[in-house]
Amino acid sequence: MQDRQKREVFSSLASRFQRNKGDKPGHVRPPYNEDDSLFRQSCPSCVDAPCVTICEEDIIKIADDGTPFLTFMDSGCTFCKECANVCPSGVLALSEIVEDKINAKFSINTATCLAWNSVMCSSCLDACDERAVVFFGVFRPTIDMSKCTACGFCYGVCPEYCVEFKPSKEK
Repeated sequence: MQDRQKREVFSSLASRFQRNKGDKPGHVRPPYNEDDSLFRQSCPSCVDAPCVTICEEDIIKIADDGTPFLTFMDSGCTFCKECANVCPSGVLALSEIVEDKINAKFSINTATCLAWNSVMCSSCLDACDERAVVFFGVFRPTIDMSKCTACGFCYGVCPEYCVEFKPSKEK
């Protein structure tokens, strides 16, 4: 079943739950960076925002302050490294110490999650290549942050937008 069709089916089953689609989490930065202050220093003066143009998943957007951030509504990060390869200022840079991980913490809102409310749903599990979504029994998914790369693929497929994320303070 296509992701959109699956979402529509689950959404119709979950009309009793309040949707949080309009909620906007804090800005999560693209991968391959070590210093968030570099975004505010260098990115606003970047011409043409090549990181946005090159992103194959179209998840890098530019905020009002001229800095890039990730939006996971329609896709997630494949860690293709192209954003770092085209970054003219070196804000996004590949090195041996920078891993394929986004500096964000993902969680599941158990109050609105279909599975936590006894509706069969495994959309987040199906989208997770790292197997960071773990079900305890049939109905209780959680995210194992020791396995999670914060790629964001689980976010957009959740029919009730119960997967939440926010920038992480730790690397």
